[in-house]
Amino acid sequence: MSEQPQLKRKAKGERPYFFEDAAVDKLLAMLMGLAGEVSVLRDRLDTVERLAEQNKLFTRAEIENYQPDEVALQERAARRALYLGEITRIIQAELEGMQDAGEVPYSQAVDLVTTEEQPV
Repeated sequence: MSEQPQLKRKAKGERPYFFEDAAVDKLLAMLMGLAGEVSVLRDRLDTVERLAEQNKLFTRAEIENYQPDEVALQERAARRALYLGEITRIIQAELEGMQDAGEVPYSQAVDLVTTEEQPV
């Protein structure tokens, strides 16, 4: 069996930027990486469906007409929430950081109020 060629994971030189904001370029790179993964998954799913139909396990029509029960719907919703949470984790962390930036924890606020000298 022949070995598959290994591509280099990093290009030489500086990364070219196409937009004024480097964050937009990074987001585009992540989006394209995700799109590539989805494309591969769709190809593999197509292979599974063709093999299943060829071997008379089930047909594509049965897949299209499948109605998941409540348990399957709940499991899918939970998996989807986890998946989307992972994808948007960096955005959520940034939003939480922005919210926390101007806030003093409650216990510190109480200490500030109770320890400050009151005007006479």
